[in-house]
Amino acid sequence: MEDEKIIRLLLERDEEGIVQMQKKYNKYCGAVARRIVDNYEDAEECVNDTWLRAWNSIPPHQPENLAGYLAKIVRNLSISCYKKQHRKKRGGDNVTMALDELSDCISDGKRVEERMEQRVLTDAIAAFLRGKDELKRSIFIRRYFYLEEVREIASHFQMKENTVKSILYRLRKELGRYLQKEGIYI
Repeated sequence: MEDEKIIRLLLERDEEGIVQMQKKYNKYCGAVARRIVDNYEDAEECVNDTWLRAWNSIPPHQPENLAGYLAKIVRNLSISCYKKQHRKKRGGDNVTMALDELSDCISDGKRVEERMEQRVLTDAIAAFLRGKDELKRSIFIRRYFYLEEVREIASHFQMKENTVKSILYRLRKELGRYLQKEGIYI
C-alpha cells in the first residue's frame, strides 16, 4: 500500500493504517532497532512501541516521508532502550563509539542525540550532506544514523576499513567547519 494511503488511514483514525504500516515497515524498523539494541526482544519492543507512537502522533503530524518518520521514532526509542540497559557500562560498544565520534564536532556538553533533534542543527547537517556526493552521504548516514560499524560499511561499499575511517574523519572535520561557517557554535 502507498504511504499516502497509510497516512490518510492514520489521519482518519482507521486501525487498518497500523496494520498496513506494520506490514510494509516491520522489517525495516526491526533492522534499525536491532542495530542499536542488539537484542531481538528489546528490538521487537521498540518496534511495537513505534507503531503506538506513530498512531498517537499522526495526527497532528502528517509526515511527508513515512519511512523516515518511522525510522526516527524507532531510532529514538532504541537509543533510549540502549541507554537504559547500558547506564553503568560505558565504553567501547558500537553505539557509544559512533555517537562519541560525532560529538567531537557537534557537542556542547549535551548528549549528541539531544542536540541533533534541535531543528536548526538538523537542517544544517542535512544541508551539509546535500553538498556531498552520494557515497560520502551514504557512509555518513550509515554510520551516524543507522549506527553501522565501520567494518559493515566497508564491506557494503567494498572498501578498506581505513578508507571508510578516513572518509568519516574528513567528513566530521568538514562538518565542524561548516557548522562554524553557518554560525552554529556548539
